Amino acid sequence: MDVLLTEMSETTLFLSLNRPDKRNALNDELISALKEAIADAGSNGEVRAVVIRGEGKDFCSGADLTALQKIAESDIVENLEDAESLMDLFIALRRIEKPVIAAVHGRALAGGCGLATACDIVLAAENARFGYPEVKIGFVPAMVMAILRRNLGEKLSFELITRGFEFSAEDAFDMGLINKVLDEDGFQEAVAEYAAGYAEVSSSAVALSKRLLYSIDGSDFESALRSGAEINAIARMTKDCQDGIAKFLDRK
Repeated sequence: MDVLLTEMSETTLFLSLNRPDKRNALNDELISALKEAIADAGSNGEVRAVVIRGEGKDFCSGADLTALQKIAESDIVENLEDAESLMDLFIALRRIEKPVIAAVHGRALAGGCGLATACDIVLAAENARFGYPEVKIGFVPAMVMAILRRNLGEKLSFELITRGFEFSAEDAFDMGLINKVLDEDGFQEAVAEYAAGYAEVSSSAVALSKRLLYSIDGSDFESALRSGAEINAIARMTKDCQDGIAKFLDRK
């Protein structure tokens, strides 16, 4: 059975975590499949948005028992290599110049919550549950901190990663961790409609916007503005922008 299902619907690529009997827990095979699919999507001009979702009752429950057993039996070098594999996936989600949307239903816990957090946009069904419970087994949600701190700031991030409690989709929305809470009925259809909206805007403008937004992490004010000026100049030279200006002027 394929651990990752791929489906292209018009301009949206759907990537479905397909280990429902394991609550879509992450393992080496699934992480590798995700990295490969993200790389392929980045070079596919037909793809305007990527949606990551889960088969079965949950989005993703984190690492599976086999992965935890591997951690327990590995030395520090092997564990570092294993951790870097997930790190590479998070980097790939940032570097792909297409919007990546997490469609979360059921539980998104530990590494599964990290995967959702690493996406550009998170859409959640009303029944979704989130959490970073790693501290309960002496583990650290280490890599997601780089993203979580940028999303939420220090105080709230500290609470989430050191208390390890689960929280609802509404709570996640109130925190600013997710973008929208959607009805459970028709959730997948609503996600597809949202993702299809990226076919209505300039793909080059979205790509440049994503690149700029994440590249100015940690920049001082002047450096961030200078990066913005450079991207602004590049955007003006794209075909999408030149065509858009021409249409606007024609209407006037």
